[in-house]
Order: sequence, then C-alpha cells, then structure tokens
Amino acid sequence: MLVYKISQLGARIIKDLTRGHLTSTSKMAQSHAFCNHYLLPLKSHSFCAKASDKAHEEWNEEKKKICVTFIEKDGEEKVINVPIGMSMLEAALEHDIDIEGACEGSCACSTCHVIVQDMEYYNKLEDPTDEENDMLDLAFGLTEKSRLGCQLIAEHELDGICLALPSAT
Repeated sequence: MLVYKISQLGARIIKDLTRGHLTSTSKMAQSHAFCNHYLLPLKSHSFCAKASDKAHEEWNEEKKKICVTFIEKDGEEKVINVPIGMSMLEAALEHDIDIEGACEGSCACSTCHVIVQDMEYYNKLEDPTDEENDMLDLAFGLTEKSRLGCQLIAEHELDGICLALPSAT
C-alpha cells in the first residue's frame, strides 16, 4: 500500500513538473506548495510499517548468515545456515552433522576434515596455516581441496559452499 501511494505521488510530481506547474515561484513558496499539494493528502492515510520492519529485520538476519551444504558420509546432503564468523565445525555440530572435532576446534587433530567440492570456493579461502597443513597430513582421504572444518570460518564470500565429509576420519 505504501509503495503504491509513493508511486502515485511520484507520478503526480513528474506530471506537474513536465507541465511547468512547480517552476514559477521562489524556492520557499515551492516547498510549501509541494507539501500542501502532495504530502498533506497523505496525512489522512495510516500506513503500517510493522510488516515492512519485520521483513527488513529478517533480511538483516539472513545477511548475517551464509548457506552451506554438507555432504555426509552416506551421500545425504544437508543444507544449513551458518552465522558469519562461526567455524564450519561448530556449525556442523550444532546441526547434528556427523563430524567429530576431537580437539574441539583447536587445530590439534584431523577429525573435522572436510573436502571443499568446488575449486572456485576453495580458491576464496585463505591459505591453510602450517599447523593446519601438519594436521591435514594425518587426515584420511586427503585431497587437494581438503581443509579442517575448525579452520574454515563463515564469511559472505563462502555463501553457497559445499563441503563433503570423508568416508572415515
């Protein structure tokens, strides 16, 4: 309703501008004429912004999360929303995805080994640290796109990433 009213208002202003109705008086008089002619009629209408505010809040909340797909050991795909700044290990554990994380995310084991499915996303990641590489050397089923879930932190560039769990840890 609000958008409709604003678009009607815009159309009326453009129509009057093209006819020259808003160009002949001083700026102060123009602003008073504008308010009286276009905005006062809207004063009698009540607009509800609650739905719009709620949608805006939901949009802001969604922008604080990214979509991640985990492919579990049995091939089942699980799509989850991960808050920006959270590790993939934490997110997987919160969503009951079968990943171990024996060291609780301290980069001291390889049980949170994941395989990035798309090289495009892999290239968006920061290079693994020496500590992560040392742990990855111990991982079962190591590939060129292997990473530790505890070291992958959700950020906007990773929205849509797909991570596979190896068949064993």
